[in-house]
Formats: sequence, C-alpha cells, structure tokens
Amino acid sequence: MDMQIAPRRHERDASLSPEMEALKSRLKAMWMAGDYGHFARYLEPGAMEFFTRLRIAPGERVLDVACGAGQLALPAARAGAAVTGVDIAPNLIAQARARAQAEGLAIRFEEGDAEDLPYDDAAFDLVFSLIGAMFAPRPEQVAAELVRVCRPGGRIVMGNWTPGGFIGQMFNTIGRHVPPPTGMPSPVLWGDEATVRERLGERTETLRLTRQRYPIRYPFPPSGVVEFFRSYYGPANRAFAALDPDQQAALRSDLEQLWSEHNHAREGETAIEAEYLEVAATRA
Repeated sequence: MDMQIAPRRHERDASLSPEMEALKSRLKAMWMAGDYGHFARYLEPGAMEFFTRLRIAPGERVLDVACGAGQLALPAARAGAAVTGVDIAPNLIAQARARAQAEGLAIRFEEGDAEDLPYDDAAFDLVFSLIGAMFAPRPEQVAAELVRVCRPGGRIVMGNWTPGGFIGQMFNTIGRHVPPPTGMPSPVLWGDEATVRERLGERTETLRLTRQRYPIRYPFPPSGVVEFFRSYYGPANRAFAALDPDQQAALRSDLEQLWSEHNHAREGETAIEAEYLEVAATRA
C-alpha cells in the first residue's frame, strides 16, 4: 500500500501574534495533560458509530485531523485505507504510533496543527475529525485547511459537540469556575448549524448537517466520572489544577450534579447521550 503522502514544505506561520502563540502553547499543554488515550477508551462505541458512516474504501487516502491516540486512524487502516493521523499533542502521537506498530499497521502519525496542516493541496480523498479540530482557536483557518488538503470531489467530515448538548453544558459548567481562554471563539460553535454553513458553505459543493447522539457509558457513578475526567481529560485536568481546594470542591459538586441529572443508568453506573453535529461536505 502506498503511504507516501508528501509533507508540504512551508514556512512557520508568521502571522501569529505573541498572544496567539501563547494561547496555542497553553492549548497544546492542556491536551498533553491527563491521558487522552486512556480517556478515549470509554468513547470507542460512539466513535465507531461515527466511523461506520464514513464508509471508508480500501485504497482511499485518509487524513484524521486531531487524531489523538489513533482511535479512528487504526480502524481506518484495518479497512485498507492509506491513513495519516495528525495531532498537536506529541505524547498522543507516540501512543498512536505504538498502537499501530503493535498491530503491524502502516499508518503515518505526525505532530501538527489543524490550522496549518503540513500536507500538499488536494493530498487526500477523505479528511475527517471527530471531536478534535473543533478545539483549534482559529476556526476559519481550520475550515480553510480541511478544504485545502482534500481533493476536489473528496469528502470532509466532522463530528462536533453542540452548544445545547450535554458536553456543551459541561463546558459551560466548567467555564463558570474557570473562564475559557480569551482570544478564541467557543469550540462548540462548530456544533451550530448556521456557523458551520458560514465557515464551510462557500468552500464546498455539498454540505449536509445531521444531529447525532453519542452514547457515553461508565461502569461507575457520576462522582467517579467527574474524578475520571479530572485525572485523564486535559481540559478538566487543567481546570481543576487552576483552582484552590475549596474552588475545586465547588466545581466537582456542580459537575457531579450535572452528570447525575442526565444519568439514565442503574445505580453505580453512568450513561448519558451527548448530542453532536455531524458535518459531511464535498469539496468543490
């Protein structure tokens, strides 16, 4: 299988202000915190539902943007695609490479920025990102890059948490205790249909937006879920670390209440349905 996706040789983005440079460094550190590879294990069933709808064909050139520890890049390679995965967090790229090596899968994993993808124009047949590229601080730049590296007639697919869904509510809860970074729009605007049409509509030939339900299950109660997020999910990990003990207790209480209110599992377990917007576009 030909895995030779040539990197695009380009100069470092000189348009970045010192403030944006600092913000990007903070975001990178946030995603390196905790252990997203372990955290994502409980998200695999919902991720695989998204993956099934990608309908990946053998031989397709596929790019997984913000690939994490390879949650979807690995099954894409098992399906016979020529897969490249890119992520801002080098520790997750290392995990993804190790997982691919253990399975004997020839996947190219690279550290890189969704706002400045290191690939040639029209290099891929399918460019996708599940709950990943939505967190980059300059969404217009992300939209332009997703389209640029996709070939004409190729597909661009995203899965993005919605503002009103459960995860959007969780981010709002955290934001009441730890203000989100200044200098970037809310990531969950990628889950707002009107906003997505503004960002991608003129850049694509077709654009289909579908609200989907993401099942999230844990074999422990809401209090355990909050602790699990604090330990392994970068944004929650860094939020708790920014607070003193009393403030941490207040945040923990509010998050436990939110998870409890939406929990529909039996005692001792947690199950919620988180809404996300599935974005499926064809490059003009």
